[in-house]
Amino acid sequence: MSITPFSSLACPLDGAPLHPQAGCWRCASGHSFDVASQGYINLLPVQNKRSRDPGDSREMVAARRRFLEAGFYHRIAAALAEAALTDLPVDAACLDAGSGEGYYLRQLAGAVPEGHRLSLLGLDISKWAVQSAAKREKRAAWVVGSNATLPVLSGTLDRVLCLFGFPVYPEFARVLKPGGQLLMVDAGPDHLRELREIIYPSLKPEKVHEAACPEGFELLGVEAVRFGVEVAGAALLADLLAMTPHLHRATPEGRARAAALTGLGLTVDVKLSRYVRRSGT
Repeated sequence: MSITPFSSLACPLDGAPLHPQAGCWRCASGHSFDVASQGYINLLPVQNKRSRDPGDSREMVAARRRFLEAGFYHRIAAALAEAALTDLPVDAACLDAGSGEGYYLRQLAGAVPEGHRLSLLGLDISKWAVQSAAKREKRAAWVVGSNATLPVLSGTLDRVLCLFGFPVYPEFARVLKPGGQLLMVDAGPDHLRELREIIYPSLKPEKVHEAACPEGFELLGVEAVRFGVEVAGAALLADLLAMTPHLHRATPEGRARAAALTGLGLTVDVKLSRYVRRSGT
């Protein structure tokens, strides 16, 4: 197998192709973006930021890294890699849109079969997440950027991954080749139910509805990934809570109840949806 950094990047200011030069990437208009010492590129213009330091904090990124590296979500990563590699061209390119600290992209890289060449790009709005990812995996390209305006040339990707993230379907459709696939991982109704029952006074009934297929895509299938895990130790449970939206949604009393835990059995319940980019749209 051959894993290489994705290089079909676009200038976030005018959409023109970016070309690597000594220590930077530059477009024909002269816009230049330095390569950080960790090896990543910041392609999120200041005017596109909604805050001074958008995305996950350094502490949240560290918590996610510790929890994921403990292997609790390995089965999600394995199911995602299998789906992404199914019918993948021998020479292909893949974006993880909202890549965090790079766990799922690293797992995908490790599953690529011999004889295949896969160019990888991880993108996240959090500079702390991208810094962490770039330190650990040098074979991929890592970019600070936004799904709202992907700094990627149109029609250059075979796969787009979006896990527990913020999908922007028109942008995903733009950057995918016709026949390319979008793979989404979203929480199911029972995901981390045991933890939610502790931190919230009551759980709202799940709304059951069929989401419309995004414009420009056709649904290939939905796979349920469901299993149980035992999380032992207050530190790992704190890490899990810190990497979820529940950290900020819970009341102080709910967070205190979670902090008192020394172990917990949890249900992992996610759905893996596969869409194909239709031709001519």
